[in-house]
Amino acid sequence: MAEVKYLRVLLKLSGEQLSGRYEFGVDPEIATFLAEEVKKVVSTGCQVVLIVGGGNMVRGAKIAGHGIKRVTADQMGMLSGLMNSMALTDIFEANGINTRCLSNIFAEQVAESYSYRRAEKHLQSGRVVILAGGTARPYVTHDTAAVSFALELDCQVVLKATKHDGVYDKDPAKFDDASKLSKVSFQQAVEDNSIMVMDKAAIGLALEQSKPIIVFDVMKADNLVSLVRGKPIGTLID
Repeated sequence: MAEVKYLRVLLKLSGEQLSGRYEFGVDPEIATFLAEEVKKVVSTGCQVVLIVGGGNMVRGAKIAGHGIKRVTADQMGMLSGLMNSMALTDIFEANGINTRCLSNIFAEQVAESYSYRRAEKHLQSGRVVILAGGTARPYVTHDTAAVSFALELDCQVVLKATKHDGVYDKDPAKFDDASKLSKVSFQQAVEDNSIMVMDKAAIGLALEQSKPIIVFDVMKADNLVSLVRGKPIGTLID
């Protein structure tokens, strides 16, 4: 077993990352790549909790209105996250990773119902746990759910996967002179509106409970396992 810095981590993926070359849905090649990256982490003995958003299908806050209530829109977003979680569970299993999908939405035909003890038992048994449905409450994003469950399941760090290799002082997609930051304080992440890697509620909860967050590019091979082993990759929010 390789030496690791973290014994249990929570990996937060966005739905958009799963869509890959498609405008909608799940790109199997992306999901398979992620499975191989997670398998490397599991081989070190580190336990993995994973939460994936639903933005590749429905982003609740954007479809609310015109007769659709915000509560209903958010519930649709949670169900999108559940569908992504179901897909990842199958693809992870197909790639030799023992995986269980636990849903915070009542959906017993497609996923186990979440409970702390059930999740803990799966993790102790060496299984990857994919948590679906966010917190099952409206007005709470998958980012905030990720921090909440990292606290509940005693994950040592939240690994926030993004399309960039960390946090920048301004949007690197718009500004050529944007500079990457190796470390950002919680206070700066909350107050600086140019830092939009996670919603402010999620960062505020992490600040309140002193739960570190690492923002990084999960699509670069070996980044995930290198982080678990303690290599300084991405941006640490602490």
